[in-house]
Amino acid sequence: MLSHWLTEAGLSPDDAQPALEGDTRADICIVGGGYAGLWTALRLKERDPSIDIAIVEKGLCGSGASGRNGGFVLSWWAKFGSLCKFCPSDEAVRLARASADAVGEIGRFCADNGIDAHFRGDGWLWAATSESQVGSWTALLDTLERHQEHPFERWEPETVQRRSGSARNMAGVFEPTAASVQPAMLAQGLRRAALAKDVRIYERTPMMSLHRGRPPKVVTPRGIVTAEKVVVVMNTWATMFPELRRTIVVVASDVVATQPMPERLAAAGWTDGMCISDSRTLVNYYRPTMDGRIAFGTGGGRLSFGNRVGERYDGPSPRAREIEGFFRHIYPGFSDVPIATHWTGPIDRSLSGLPFFGRLDGRDDLLYGLGFSGNGVGPTSVGGRILASLALGAKDEWSACGLVRDDVGLFPREPVRYVGGRMVIAANRRKERLEDEGRTPGPLTVRLAGLAPAGLVPVKGVDAPAAKA
Repeated sequence: MLSHWLTEAGLSPDDAQPALEGDTRADICIVGGGYAGLWTALRLKERDPSIDIAIVEKGLCGSGASGRNGGFVLSWWAKFGSLCKFCPSDEAVRLARASADAVGEIGRFCADNGIDAHFRGDGWLWAATSESQVGSWTALLDTLERHQEHPFERWEPETVQRRSGSARNMAGVFEPTAASVQPAMLAQGLRRAALAKDVRIYERTPMMSLHRGRPPKVVTPRGIVTAEKVVVVMNTWATMFPELRRTIVVVASDVVATQPMPERLAAAGWTDGMCISDSRTLVNYYRPTMDGRIAFGTGGGRLSFGNRVGERYDGPSPRAREIEGFFRHIYPGFSDVPIATHWTGPIDRSLSGLPFFGRLDGRDDLLYGLGFSGNGVGPTSVGGRILASLALGAKDEWSACGLVRDDVGLFPREPVRYVGGRMVIAANRRKERLEDEGRTPGPLTVRLAGLAPAGLVPVKGVDAPAAKA
């Protein structure tokens, strides 16, 4: 069962680009045909149209995480505290601004290239759905204000409830630059744009191994790409490389979608395409679609042992009933609206909640980007700039930015990672359930829950913004 987004976008094996047959050469081979790979190819072509680029993709472009996420196009402003841990504060501001600018740029790119990705620049509401979540944004906004940055609007509770269509969204702040898209349609639009610029795309062509000779070779089932440089942007599948295996954890995110109900949404007051998420570590995120559905997702699903990504991360969501319960709790007025479909997918979650970029073996001809942590729709556009600069050997603000780093935090080895991760996820579920009920979780639960890696937003009482001189 494909996700609703993939089905709606019309992804079909019949429309695939031919698989690689035989050996070929390229200036740059990109492994992975999702957002990061496609944006990297497009950024390279912007800077040098003569570059010969080959993309190898194990399925269809956009059939992985890029085509089945929640469709939120967000900036890094909510992650400013994490940026400051890796960058001087002025560099953190520059990167956050660049990520916000990327949202509008994606909208313009779609308009200029005739891509109907359902782009809606209606902003993002960072909400609280329990009393314990209220004010989760206060420390971050205070830090931003000290840097004379004001990306969020402080909304009164009445405005939050009226604009979101539910009194359960009891408080929040609003980032107006955010947007939403139909994610698979965006991926397919980027694919068409890359093909129009003579990027060679080989679909149904998984990389079996990377030979690290000079030049490197990408080995696939029926052919080899020899390239001057290789860029690996495989999302969770990049953990096939031993040096990347402990830099992320693979965890599922799950989505349900209702039947269309545009009139009910309008009557409730949710009249635009505004994205909403709450202030949990195991975040709930939800938005209306162009045809009047609510797509409602939840993080913190199945944890992978050894970061293996298999069939359990494809198809229907095993948590559909649980996620439907969250949806009914926040939107009791839609208790009679049926759930039409549901699906699951893997997330490459880093300790910081931010992506990171670097060189395999320290080599300038073997590059990678990883760790978008469930917020990649917008930031992959910036990531494409970073990887393009690295691939071209440019010495600029992208290749030297704080996200190009070797000091990536490492998760524990197995089986400690899996056993400990299961305990941390369980503690967060227990903590957040108790808080929803207006009860106070015990100190051990709070302590265990606080061991989770950074989520979509800072968690009250756990994440503290930092500033690096």
